[in-house]
Amino acid sequence: MKKLILVRHGESEWNKMNLFTGWTDVDLTYFGQCEAYQAGRLLKEEGYRPTMCYTSYLKRAVKTLNQILDAMDMDYLPVEKSWRLNEKSYGALQGKNKAETKEKYGEEMLMKWRRSYDVQPPALAMDGKGSPRRDPRYDEIPDNELPLTEALKDTIARLMPYYEGTILKAFEKNDEVLVVAHGNSLRGIVKTLKGMGDDEIVGFNIPTAVPYIFEFDDQMNLQKDYYLGNQEEIQKKIDGVKNQANKK
Repeated sequence: MKKLILVRHGESEWNKMNLFTGWTDVDLTYFGQCEAYQAGRLLKEEGYRPTMCYTSYLKRAVKTLNQILDAMDMDYLPVEKSWRLNEKSYGALQGKNKAETKEKYGEEMLMKWRRSYDVQPPALAMDGKGSPRRDPRYDEIPDNELPLTEALKDTIARLMPYYEGTILKAFEKNDEVLVVAHGNSLRGIVKTLKGMGDDEIVGFNIPTAVPYIFEFDDQMNLQKDYYLGNQEEIQKKIDGVKNQANKK
């Protein structure tokens, strides 16, 4: 039996403020650190033993992984970071309040920018404020690959080659693999694993710092998937993500 453990980062400072975050590198709140640590304790208590880890270049995911490994007493595990696991780029919406954006542009437009499969938010300028081109961690990325805005389909397009070529291949030598990333990058993986349609994935929300387990047979055929923890509390967190547009 092979197991893939997906975890969205803990609550970030901009999650708490209800701002579009995207590639902006914001930190975890104290609550986010605690829920990440609790995710690690839960994994340890339930007997999970990953042997390889992956995360993004963004500190909210990196620090969530660190908290999980600390709680599991597995800080020694190898970790590979990739920009391809970064959150969806929200372009010029990054830093804007979701509820205020809803009031200005309407709920329909907001939901297209937040959750639609193929509608991109307004783009950043390549050399403008907030552009990842001005961040040295992305110097390796050619201009034509550097996202200045993304729809979910764009996030999936830059993510899946890394998932298929690196993360899946890790199962050749590992039975359990841990990936800590972001709501939209993880939705791309989930969409592929579960064979979800473009419309179906639009309404799928991933809660912060809840281990999402995928079990495979030895031929990597999906057998089942489930969230780990109290299901009622998990549903409350999912509903909270769903209703962010109404949060002031």
